[in-house]
Amino acid sequence: QVQLAESGGGLVQTGGSLTLSCVASGYTFSTSVMGWFRQGPGKDREFVAAINGSGRGTYRDGSVKGRFTISRDNAKNTVYLQMNGLIPEDTALYYCAKFLTGDIYDKGGYGYWGQGTQVTVSS
Repeated sequence: QVQLAESGGGLVQTGGSLTLSCVASGYTFSTSVMGWFRQGPGKDREFVAAINGSGRGTYRDGSVKGRFTISRDNAKNTVYLQMNGLIPEDTALYYCAKFLTGDIYDKGGYGYWGQGTQVTVSS
């Protein structure tokens, strides 16, 4: 079965960096679009970034452009989210997800989710 396991979250100060990882299993990873979403306190789950199977196509929300980078290593079945210049507004539970169909910016297009990893940015 499809399994996604995120790691790498933690507590950082404003301006700090973190790299999240998501290891996938149970399907052909290299052909799947993968996405990162986040859900802050009292907020809806929102799109952060996505990457196509080859890694040559990436998509990011405007709020993270220039700060976050999504990448993947198909040999390791892993997708990454490198986060620089973190601000308190980035505080959230971060999820990776496997895209199925529809709009890659919409959480409804994703059919499998990890348990999430917490990122907390202190001011």
